[in-house]
Amino acid sequence: MQDDLPPTLFTDLGLRAELLDALTALGYEEPTPIQAQTIPPLLEGRDLLGQAATGTGKTAAFALPALERLAASGTEDKAPRVLVLAPTRELATQVSEAMHKYGRGIGARVLPIYGGQPIVRQLRALSGGVDVVVATPGRALDHIGRGTLDLSRLHTVVLDEADEMLDMGFAEDIESILEAAPADRQTVLFSATMPPRIARMVKKHLADPVHIEVKRAATPEGEAPKVRQAAYVVHRPHKAAALGRILDLEVPTAAIVFCRTRAEVDALTETLNGRGYRAEALHGGLSQEQRSKVLQRLRAGTTELLIATDVAARGLDIDTLTHVVNYDVPASPETYVHRIGRVGRAGREGVAITLAQPREHRMLKTIEKITRQPVKIEKVPTIADLHARRLELTRAALQESLLQEDELERFRVVVETLADEFDVMQVAMAAVRLAHQAQAGVDEDDEEEIPQASLDRGPKPDRDRGPARPGAGGGKPGGGRRLDAEGPTTRIFIGAGRSAGIRPQDLVGAITGESSLTGRQIGAIEITDRFSLVELPENRADEVIAAMRSSTIKGRKATVRREKFDRKRR
Repeated sequence: MQDDLPPTLFTDLGLRAELLDALTALGYEEPTPIQAQTIPPLLEGRDLLGQAATGTGKTAAFALPALERLAASGTEDKAPRVLVLAPTRELATQVSEAMHKYGRGIGARVLPIYGGQPIVRQLRALSGGVDVVVATPGRALDHIGRGTLDLSRLHTVVLDEADEMLDMGFAEDIESILEAAPADRQTVLFSATMPPRIARMVKKHLADPVHIEVKRAATPEGEAPKVRQAAYVVHRPHKAAALGRILDLEVPTAAIVFCRTRAEVDALTETLNGRGYRAEALHGGLSQEQRSKVLQRLRAGTTELLIATDVAARGLDIDTLTHVVNYDVPASPETYVHRIGRVGRAGREGVAITLAQPREHRMLKTIEKITRQPVKIEKVPTIADLHARRLELTRAALQESLLQEDELERFRVVVETLADEFDVMQVAMAAVRLAHQAQAGVDEDDEEEIPQASLDRGPKPDRDRGPARPGAGGGKPGGGRRLDAEGPTTRIFIGAGRSAGIRPQDLVGAITGESSLTGRQIGAIEITDRFSLVELPENRADEVIAAMRSSTIKGRKATVRREKFDRKRR
């Protein structure tokens, strides 16, 4: 590991004139810390382990030395000299484009190969000869098996975002590719995190590597952090509504909202579009052409929100991104680090928002420990907060309009006519109301308060959350529980029972953890071998059903619906 070096110019790093000219044309003046530290040892031919967050300039850090060595060895052969492995097609495309721009002056032939692209085109390009191949592991291994990707002349292999590739299940593919590459190659590995699997790969495949770690620059005392991190505690049934309100207050230029499943992506995209946002879905169910069009619209500003799964969004680099939203708390701190690394780049401020359920306090604490930064717990915006923010946006829009005096003159006759009949202040207030309604875009009278929630800081002495009293869940109606309900009750059917190891406390814990109900609002529990029946207040049943359908009980999904037949009629 090396300390940060003092500022250096690209001309001090030993790069040839053609590469320096390309950097000048692209507007690059001086290298980033990761570039300044990695380029010299890579030019010497050393293996290297680079640990740096997304957005620190890793691509140029490995691309420039690889192109320098390529130019020195010549570009006449058909077989590639450089192989870059990337986790996703999007990242492979971005790296390929960057290396093409850097290497244009030396005539470097760069080819991206990935799934979803016609393989005939790739075969034609490979047979014609290329110098640099940027590939996803699966497609690279496919070409190696076909005999169309010749690794015999490689002098450099780069693993970009290696931890992401391992998380996506490419470990065996990477091992096979490295085993097929020449033993005397230079191996470069970049990873934002350093889990044990990466350490084992480094020990096996890198020879006496230089280890360089560059962290994001620390925020000077008294300055605002580049990434503002906040969490909102909200019960699952209210997440979509809460997210809409948060976005109304934040007004992002462009945002990615991460969801766990394709179904959740599609449902949330539809909900946010219904709220007036321009949202697009991005997941593995889309074709490459559809994915490319979605990203083009986001970069062009015609789309505000990208609702995506982790796998689909890996490798994306969007300059206009201002917000990253975790619709659920990420399963691992490393995933959280990868996501928030997409904003707050190049001196711009970014915002990372997480929607957490009350029981997820430990996960947030772990994230704070890993990132060494506080995640501020915010309250879900109330209707009053929302109205105040919308009025502020209306005021700002009117202020901007008043500055454009030439465009206002044609409305003078309308104001003067109304002023003959009404007070000028009344006319102004009516105009503001119309402007506000247009600005808000929603019917504010239809807004409902979202129940405020707080993190569960630890176990609470609640008899209803502990083991049930004798008779509870033994297959008999009644279950030994007293239901605190002022109105009618109903029962819900849950497709899991004794054969799945379900106990009354499992059901009570799942329901209170996923919905806003308390233990005392759950009545009789009846558990059979294959299913369970739970008594609830009639007016809360739909909330519980919606919450339980998107969760698991003892690690498994279960059918959840209203009981089809009332007990009294059986």
